Amino acid sequence: MPETNALAIDTQGKRIFSATGDGYAYCWDMVTGRNVTTFKGHSDYLHCIVARSSQNQVITGSEDGTVRMWDCRTGCCIAILDPFRATKITKQSKKTSPWVSCMALDTSENWLACGSGGGCLTLWSLPGTDATIRIATCAPPQDLVISNNQIVAVGAQPFLSRFSFSGKVISQVNCAPLSAYSVEVHPSGAITVGGYGGLVDIISEFGSHLCIFRCKGLQLNYNGLSRP
Repeated sequence: MPETNALAIDTQGKRIFSATGDGYAYCWDMVTGRNVTTFKGHSDYLHCIVARSSQNQVITGSEDGTVRMWDCRTGCCIAILDPFRATKITKQSKKTSPWVSCMALDTSENWLACGSGGGCLTLWSLPGTDATIRIATCAPPQDLVISNNQIVAVGAQPFLSRFSFSGKVISQVNCAPLSAYSVEVHPSGAITVGGYGGLVDIISEFGSHLCIFRCKGLQLNYNGLSRP
């Protein structure tokens, strides 16, 4: 099996979902460790995956440019979302590029935001599988979360951006990593950004930098064992 690029946890069904380089997603039983279901349909490798536990679904994003929704009971694809072919949108991205790089659900699991390599975010209303808006970003998004009805995104430039569901830019602040790969929002409102160079930047909800630190990597000794 090729590389695993992303994981998602089903909090209700004791399952783990993996998105892999062979273009398939897999469902694993957390108790037995066995593969329960294989989701087949994408034509290229997968970048991201999220579990929609309330509907017993899993959602995948691929290099082929599409997002697919799957029924976990049958393993069948129930919807295909294409960010660049969606018609009910009010803004265009700067350019077209196929891959879906990252995704996030809101707490109601009715809204899905996905980032695309063309430098844009697309917001979907899942009950009707409608794309409601496309938001141009300053660089290809590499991770995002939805928090308090805001899309918080980072990407291939040193910026942390927050957008409303209507596409308005709420804030954009510099972050320490020149390219940011991961973002998380703490219940307090503080945002953690991790990225290139092992840097982690903790930013307050008001945009001030609380602290910046660098993760120290492991070195290898002469016999190949790791040491701090």
